[in-house]
Amino acid sequence: MVRILDKAAVQPRRRFNLANSFIIRSARSRLATITIRIPVNSQPNRVDLVATVGVRGVTGIAQILFRIFRDGREIFNTQQGIESVGSEQNYAVTFQAEDRNVRAGAHVYTVTAENRTANTRADVVGPISFSGLAVKTRT
Repeated sequence: MVRILDKAAVQPRRRFNLANSFIIRSARSRLATITIRIPVNSQPNRVDLVATVGVRGVTGIAQILFRIFRDGREIFNTQQGIESVGSEQNYAVTFQAEDRNVRAGAHVYTVTAENRTANTRADVVGPISFSGLAVKTRT
């Protein structure tokens, strides 16, 4: 049996929109932030995190590193290749992570993106969504 402890979700961009895009730089770009609250006496627990980011390849084949942080500490990362002209250009990258046995209190989760390949370009074109569900699990 599981019991829901808290849920949070944000959707800073609701749709694909080239006119409102921004470049994914080699430095981290913050995409979305949520806060999850874990009550006292809620061990064991887990926080299920899901993010979707709409990305467009502009030049070359960019390698985009997506990271999830809890309270400023990285807890998850994944990398996605984004192709550009002459191939696929638009992607909806979705990934999920699990954070287990989080201590009691309010925790800030942040998802970021960074381009790891020089001389390439990829843009965030939307949508962007990020959600977290905290549950108490069996002992």
